[in-house]
Amino acid sequence: MAFWLFPLFLLLLAASPFPPSLAVIHDYGDALHKSILFFEGQRSGKLPPDQRLSWRRDSALHDGSTEGVDLTGGYYDAGDNIKFGFPMAFTTTLMSWSIIDFGKSMGPHLEEAKRAVRWATDYLLKATAKPDVVYVQVGDAFRDHACWERPEDMDTPRTVYKVDPSHPGSDVAAETAAALAAASIVFRSSDPGYSQLLLDRAVRVFEFADRHRGPYSSSLPNVVCPFYCDVSGYQDELLWGAAWLHKASRRREYREYIKKNEVVLGASENANEFGWENKHAGINVLISKEVLMGKDEYFESFRANADNFICTLLPGISNHAQIQYSPGGLLFKVGGSNMQHVTSLSFLLLTYSNYLSHANGHVQCGTSAASPAQLKRVAKRQVDYILGDNPLGMSYMVGYGSHYPRRIHHRGSSIPSMAAHPAHISCKQGTSYYMNPNANPNVLIGAVVGGPTNISDAFPDARPIFQQSEPTTYINAPLFGLLGYFSAHPNPSDWNDD
Repeated sequence: MAFWLFPLFLLLLAASPFPPSLAVIHDYGDALHKSILFFEGQRSGKLPPDQRLSWRRDSALHDGSTEGVDLTGGYYDAGDNIKFGFPMAFTTTLMSWSIIDFGKSMGPHLEEAKRAVRWATDYLLKATAKPDVVYVQVGDAFRDHACWERPEDMDTPRTVYKVDPSHPGSDVAAETAAALAAASIVFRSSDPGYSQLLLDRAVRVFEFADRHRGPYSSSLPNVVCPFYCDVSGYQDELLWGAAWLHKASRRREYREYIKKNEVVLGASENANEFGWENKHAGINVLISKEVLMGKDEYFESFRANADNFICTLLPGISNHAQIQYSPGGLLFKVGGSNMQHVTSLSFLLLTYSNYLSHANGHVQCGTSAASPAQLKRVAKRQVDYILGDNPLGMSYMVGYGSHYPRRIHHRGSSIPSMAAHPAHISCKQGTSYYMNPNANPNVLIGAVVGGPTNISDAFPDARPIFQQSEPTTYINAPLFGLLGYFSAHPNPSDWNDD
């Protein structure tokens, strides 16, 4: 280790309450498998013969029929029965990015990860089949959230919502384009025809998003809000979509689009956040690879933005009010479900550390500097916390280890399965299961819940406290990459990038 890196190394170690010598040895490959299996529990539509979470059954088989379109399939976003297009597209982008960068580390789990992506992209292709239209939601969220019923039983309206030239939604459309473009890279070798279909559709959807600008929260304010409002605006999604199209197609037009719109679309904005609603940090990390790999100095400013962002995440250096670490070592942001921040930000730390490693680089944070290995240590610390290295000894991944959440906020998991209770359970009949203090009867293997939502590392394991007990697809998606990498490289001594 270079001497000039040593002070920061001490700071990072001091921030962790679990010294490396005391850390539990985790089976990251098993956790990866379970994190993928979770998506089978979120499936909507006609389930395939190889469905492994057997307590689930077919559901929502007529989605889209009221509009004369087929919108069956896809994923329910969380513990409800709505298909929200914005977080589904982001989930798909992150699953694909995980495979693109870390697929070689996934071993036997690569194919099941690709199947999880394809279940999403098959749906996104349906949602974008009509030119200049993107179907962005299926189901009335207000009516759905007033019920507690299995997806197989749901009798709430399956209303279809869309964006079009008269009702623009650049944010959701550009994120959908990003998802399709990223997935086209995933399938480029194994299924070239499907890959080309995805890329062609991504191009068309992005053109629609850019030509008809406006936030979908303004076009559908009483539908998508307060659930998935895009309060940060659509500008970041346009850059994000262009970045993925550039990566997937290598067309010069997207390179020029990014550079031309860098300032006007706010690439330098640093919100210390990366998730379904704000893509700025992800844009800068993704584009920085071009610079760090020596392919394109044209994007040097994005590398500087990425460095600044990464510095705000490092314990002992960051003094940003929105980034804290709990006494147990968990990255913490004030707000709702915290694990969505933990997994997505840790994914960026790991991804950027790999780009730096290939360039023999480091991150300069004022007078201190961080090596790629130090970024990996911070990311691994978060993964280990999720898997049980925390003050409660609680694995926040359902089914991993022996001590994990048993009362998750999830309709299908908390109500007896169709096999156990074939009779219909109506909207309000499900309330008794919602209030039941007993453990959920159906184990949603691999689901990562929201986790502690305050700085004290506390977790009550209570179904009604959805901020802590509800899993989401976008919590799990970044774990594909994190768990894939650490399953192949569990020991810091193997990283060779101090």
